[in-house]
Amino acid sequence: TLDYGPFQFLDAYDPAHVCNHSDHSGRYAFHRQPQVALWNLYCLGRALLPLIGDADRARAALDAYQPAYEQAFEARMRARLGLTDVRAHDRALIDAVLGLLAQGGVDYPIFWRRLSLARRDGDLKPVRDLFADRAGFDAWLLQYSERHRHIPQGLAADLMLKTNPRFVLRNHLAEGAIRAAQRKDHSEVERLLLRLQSPFDEHPGHDDLAGFPPAWAAGIQISCSS
Repeated sequence: TLDYGPFQFLDAYDPAHVCNHSDHSGRYAFHRQPQVALWNLYCLGRALLPLIGDADRARAALDAYQPAYEQAFEARMRARLGLTDVRAHDRALIDAVLGLLAQGGVDYPIFWRRLSLARRDGDLKPVRDLFADRAGFDAWLLQYSERHRHIPQGLAADLMLKTNPRFVLRNHLAEGAIRAAQRKDHSEVERLLLRLQSPFDEHPGHDDLAGFPPAWAAGIQISCSS
C-alpha cells in the first residue's frame, strides 16, 4: 500500500490550510497540493529512469502533468457550478468564487450543496447567508446567473446535486465515531458508513452529519498515524 499521509475534508475554505500538524512550513498546504503531486511524480520518474532508459521521454511525460491537471480541475469545478459546456472565461468565474470563499472563511462543503439546492429551487437566501460580503457575492452571482442563461435549470441542478455531496467525512464526525467505538459502541461508525455510501442523497433525519462543525473541531490535530 501507499501512505498518502493525513487526510481530511476542508471545513472553512482556506487555501493555506495545513492538514498535518507536523507540517510546520506548510509544504503540503491545500493550495500546494498540485505542485507537491508534480514533485512526487518527478521523484518517481527519477526512480524509474533506469527502466525507462530515455530522460527526454520521462521529461515529456512530466511535462504533460500541468495541462492535464488544469483541464481536470476546471472540468470538475464546472460540474460543481452546474456548467454543462466550456466557455473562455470560466476559470475567472471559478477563481472569483474561490476568492470569496477564502475571504469569508465560508464552509466549503455546505456552500456547494446550498448552491446546488438554490439552482434547483431558486432560493438563494441560504447561500447568501454564508457570506459577510453580500455585495461581493451578489456581484459574482450576477456573472454566474448570466453564465447559466442558456443552460436548462433542471440539467444544471441535477449535475450539481450529483457532484456536490451532502455528507462528507469531517474530522469531528470521525472523532465522535472513534470515541464511541472505543466505548464498544459501533453504532455511530455504522451510521456514518451508511450515509457515506450514498453521500449525494438527502437521508432525512441525519442533518447533524451534514451541518457546520462544532467549535471544538478546530482543535483536532491529525498526522500520518491518525
